[in-house]
Amino acid sequence: MYDDVLVPTDGSEGTAETLRHAVELAGNHDATLHALAVVDERKARSLPEERRDEAMETMHRRAERAVDEVAMRAEEGDVPVRTAVREGAPAERVLDYAEDVDVIVIGTHGRSDHERYVRLGSVAQRVVENARVPVFVVHIDGDTS
Repeated sequence: MYDDVLVPTDGSEGTAETLRHAVELAGNHDATLHALAVVDERKARSLPEERRDEAMETMHRRAERAVDEVAMRAEEGDVPVRTAVREGAPAERVLDYAEDVDVIVIGTHGRSDHERYVRLGSVAQRVVENARVPVFVVHIDGDTS
């Protein structure tokens, strides 16, 4: 049913739970796990020009570390893995990459009702609303108060 499982990652501590689900899902289906980190160049563009290159380099290093962590966890679970780092708006790049996979496993933070209203633009929400493949959403923290 699933041959290719996509797990977008930003490398934050909270992604461990999402990664656990993604590795298990891929392993259960003998699927390849695809780790994707997106460097949001919009953040660098908001900086003074003299700091942009350094900021982009830093964001690329973080993205590489994030996908390397996924690769290590996948290999520990004997799950084949492919890694990728892309530049752009995170939700758009995830959706672009998802054209070639069967399911997306993505994490989201628990939010209060007010925070949900204020943060309608979250990456996870955009992916859920626009993906053409199933999306498995993992709550990466339990604080919904």
